[in-house]
Amino acid sequence: MMDKKEFKTAMTAELNGHLTVGHPLFKYLLDENKPDKELLKFTTLQGYQLTKHFLTYIENLFFHCPLEKHKKHLLHNMYEEETGNLSKTKNHVVLMEDFIRAIGISDEERDRATALKPTQELISYRMRACLDKERYHIGAAAVLVASEGQNLETVAGEARHTLFGKVYNLKEEDLLFFSVHQKEDVGHVRQGMDLLADLCTTEKMQQESLEAINTTCKLFYGMYQGVYDHLGLGQAQLAEA
Repeated sequence: MMDKKEFKTAMTAELNGHLTVGHPLFKYLLDENKPDKELLKFTTLQGYQLTKHFLTYIENLFFHCPLEKHKKHLLHNMYEEETGNLSKTKNHVVLMEDFIRAIGISDEERDRATALKPTQELISYRMRACLDKERYHIGAAAVLVASEGQNLETVAGEARHTLFGKVYNLKEEDLLFFSVHQKEDVGHVRQGMDLLADLCTTEKMQQESLEAINTTCKLFYGMYQGVYDHLGLGQAQLAEA
């Protein structure tokens, strides 16, 4: 069994070893010479399916948390998701809805959108773990480390949302959902690792947590692959070649 420092290092390596920003979908999304607004809209609506469920994950992680000293961090996380008061913004789903409107999607179109199969697989994997207190460490690893860690990825040193702003001429206030998460999730990932380091008292629990980080990152990649395949971008790339 690893000591706590070694375990945190292993979790960091697992997270950094599966960067989703390398998916070829981002080649199209971040092409300054050929901005694809419709692709951005479609991808965003898949991301919105994730956002709608995030508070439920955090609520259950707070409720089932067996370590009292970590509940305070989860309570702060939950409070910010629900109110936006700590960041002096808004409820985080509302922030996402503001971004959706900013890129030209109506509320009606937003509410009609449904999750593609790979997107639903990611939603369901995390939900099953968070609702099962016997798999609490798996849910915590999937949500607090792997999922919150997605917002820390950069492209050539720049945050993804910053590049989206440049490519699609978006204002800073349009991107608050992403900028708020990028700042806050540094702390959330660290707190998630601290929780898991205290919680995982056996080698089996440590390995299951690492596997959960791995699986969640792969499911995020799979969500982008789902968009890529649904829109036939692989065929388009072959045609260009």
